Amino acid sequence: MIARSPPPSSISTAFPTWSSCVAASAKIRAPSRSRCEPTSNPLLPVSHLLRRLIVIVASVALAGLTVTRAAEAPRTISLRADALVAARAELAGGDVRRAAPLARLRAEADKLLQRKPASVLDKTLTGASGDKHDYFSFAPYWWPDPKKPDGLPYIRDDGKLNPTARKGTDRTAFGDTCTAVETLGLAYFFTGDERYAQKAAVLTRTWFLDPATRMNPNLEHAQAIPGINHGRGIGIIESRGLLNLIDGLALLAGSPARTAQDATAMAAWLSAYYGWLTTSKNGRDEAAAENNHGSWCDVQAVALALALGRTDDAKKILAAAPAKRIARQIESDGRQPLELERTKSLNYSLFNLEALLLLARFGENVGVDLWGFSTADGRSLRAALRYVAPFADPAKQWPKQDIEAADRVRLLPLLVEALRHGDDPQFRQPLLNFGRRAALAERWRLWSPPAP
Repeated sequence: MIARSPPPSSISTAFPTWSSCVAASAKIRAPSRSRCEPTSNPLLPVSHLLRRLIVIVASVALAGLTVTRAAEAPRTISLRADALVAARAELAGGDVRRAAPLARLRAEADKLLQRKPASVLDKTLTGASGDKHDYFSFAPYWWPDPKKPDGLPYIRDDGKLNPTARKGTDRTAFGDTCTAVETLGLAYFFTGDERYAQKAAVLTRTWFLDPATRMNPNLEHAQAIPGINHGRGIGIIESRGLLNLIDGLALLAGSPARTAQDATAMAAWLSAYYGWLTTSKNGRDEAAAENNHGSWCDVQAVALALALGRTDDAKKILAAAPAKRIARQIESDGRQPLELERTKSLNYSLFNLEALLLLARFGENVGVDLWGFSTADGRSLRAALRYVAPFADPAKQWPKQDIEAADRVRLLPLLVEALRHGDDPQFRQPLLNFGRRAALAERWRLWSPPAP
């Protein structure tokens, strides 16, 4: 078992308190060769012809792999550190089963090397504060009222994206920046190529740290609705990309591009944002939301608390999750009523489950067991997964309204995660039947252990 380190009391260098979050369950180990044969592995299926092609890809992808790098687990929060280390060791040892996702990761990272760093100042619109350093976006499902000459106030049409809502605001650039840092961090972790670390550092400095271009640490003006408000708590869903950012930066450990000065400044930014998230009206409103918005607010708060060494804060939120989230959001048959009433009900059912499973993952690191929780009438994470698991079959019709078909491949990593916590044929069988439907290059395949 990987030991869990006690959280340090300082955040002054390279997020040292992340060490309290490194340890994941001992259930994930480097899989043995006998358990990883492609013909019996639904997660890493490889035909004989495709295996030949992947060997060629692997020879290129692994050429830059620095096998002498320290094997210390990265201090990630959302990604499982031990699974990442095991995958890197397998790749360095010549195992090509993960070569396709690695090749895709490197291709994506190579493209990012050419990307111009984005800034909160790039937007063409400004929120009510008048300060372009403040994040600003519009509510995506709100439209001008056709009955009003000026269209105000806007009216809601759930699930139907107003294309103008993304133009001239920060939403896309913020999310893309956070995702890019994670992609570059992963590429650096698996290859040791300093170009990736350097680019991630530049992107981070531009959006978060440089006084001339940085974003103020709040989402006071996120998801504004013309004619109604200048921002709202629901907009906090748009900062969930911080999870990608936090892990991406953790993966840069050991690189000279990740300086102590940057780490200290980033910790200060995250601390300020955490303070705003947990004390502002918008933050309190979002934490009180009973659907996926509340779940994702909890995810962000816990991730930030863990990254900042505020373990007691994280434990408090996680300890409340069984009653506040699982028991209230999930019926005994696994339905999630508040997500099923949406016009894209499968998408939102999966979206909420993704958040709940992240909370369960965080709980493992601080001694809060969400997987083991069940009400007397059977409301649990497993019940929710059993309800959606059959719909990994693309031919099986979803019984509720779904105006935009959800990507059912999203179910697969959720089922993989569930199998870590006990074998269940209702989770295993969809993986065996439909795991091969997903592209071999899906990123989660890079570090996911083969199914038992």
